[in-house]
Amino acid sequence: MTDSWLALEPGADPAERARTLRRAHETFTEAGTVPRPVRSVVAESWRRSVRAGVGPDGTANVELMDGDLGAYRAEHPLSRVMPLVRELLGTFAADGEHLLAVCDAHGRLLWVEGHPATRRRAGRMNFVPGARWSESAVGTNAPGTAVAVGRPVQVFAAEHFIRRVQPWTCAAAPVHDPRTGRVLGAVDITGGDGLAHPHSLGFVQAVARAAESQLALLTPEPPGPEAAELTALGRDEALLSADGRRVRLSRRHSEIVVLLAHHPEGLTGDELLCALYENETVPAVTLRAELARLRGILGPGRLASRPYRLTMPVECDAAVVERRLRAGAVTGAATVYAGPLLPGSQAPAVVRLRRRLADGLRAALITCGDPDLLADWGHAPWGEDDLDVWRALAAVRPTAATRSRLAALEAELAAPGRGERPPVSRVRETAHQNAACATCLQPPAS
Repeated sequence: MTDSWLALEPGADPAERARTLRRAHETFTEAGTVPRPVRSVVAESWRRSVRAGVGPDGTANVELMDGDLGAYRAEHPLSRVMPLVRELLGTFAADGEHLLAVCDAHGRLLWVEGHPATRRRAGRMNFVPGARWSESAVGTNAPGTAVAVGRPVQVFAAEHFIRRVQPWTCAAAPVHDPRTGRVLGAVDITGGDGLAHPHSLGFVQAVARAAESQLALLTPEPPGPEAAELTALGRDEALLSADGRRVRLSRRHSEIVVLLAHHPEGLTGDELLCALYENETVPAVTLRAELARLRGILGPGRLASRPYRLTMPVECDAAVVERRLRAGAVTGAATVYAGPLLPGSQAPAVVRLRRRLADGLRAALITCGDPDLLADWGHAPWGEDDLDVWRALAAVRPTAATRSRLAALEAELAAPGRGERPPVSRVRETAHQNAACATCLQPPAS
């Protein structure tokens, strides 16, 4: 599968591409496998759509109507940049018989404007203000998927998960809060095959960036509350420091706070259930009970609902590592990294975050080649069996001890029945989980 973010490569035949995608979509909906011509961004979105329970014959639901919609739009931050968005996209949409749409961070359409005939056609599939077009509600679509992945997305024809949307092509880009970086919503252009062009994706992305710049000018920096500190690296039970007190959270509460800190825009109850529990039959009441207990620990007004979100700023040590890695500050990232993120957690979303963080830092250390940083990783409990790190260390600091350790690891790898060693984050994670399981299986003390 290709990783291109363009729906239609220059020079490709739109009709042939549409036929190929329809066949691929039928294969996926019938057999659950994604044929090779489908782009990875679309394939991953299709899989998320299925996990969310979206069916290919579904339709969008209108959640906000009349007065509720008007009040919500008036208070939404993107209302302040709508004049700019209309100025940049309005003429393009009207002249091309396209639609300009803007959604919030939950995929709800707040504004749908453009050519009247196109609006009437779009209305027949509920592409209207107030309708929920999140990926978890209607599957793969440009505004919903752009919000889900936090990147510009172009969706062409049968790349849409729901069949009634497949005659359309759309391109969308997320708009971020210039102060916090959280996703506020997305700007979208929707129409026919003519939008399946690199220019439409670049254009809508430029409009989103212009909106962010306008928001930065319109929004003064407020004297916000001091951020709470969340320490979750190398610990199964996170420490939360806020208001002069330090609280050790339970394992489940640690997972919830880590995930909500990672998603300051909030998560719905269904999203939290999927993020926390491998077993899809866990009832929602179980999660609500955990959240009620957590609300009592955090204090009044600190945990909001619909969606669930932390109302106080939280600085997680894992986020600090990620931020420093993105800035290229490898030494600073390694200094903060105290071990895998909640190493005993089995929550699917935490497992993904843990692996991404460990593998990203590990790769940066190998690329950097700093002998002190490599040695620190190799001698840590999570890195002592990391063959690639020890090879990199031996290349820059070939001491007798380093060569001896590398030889032992390579001999172990070459032993009969041993395959390629998995990434170190998986090795240590598995060992930790096995120890935890063994502890859980011990009989109670007499």
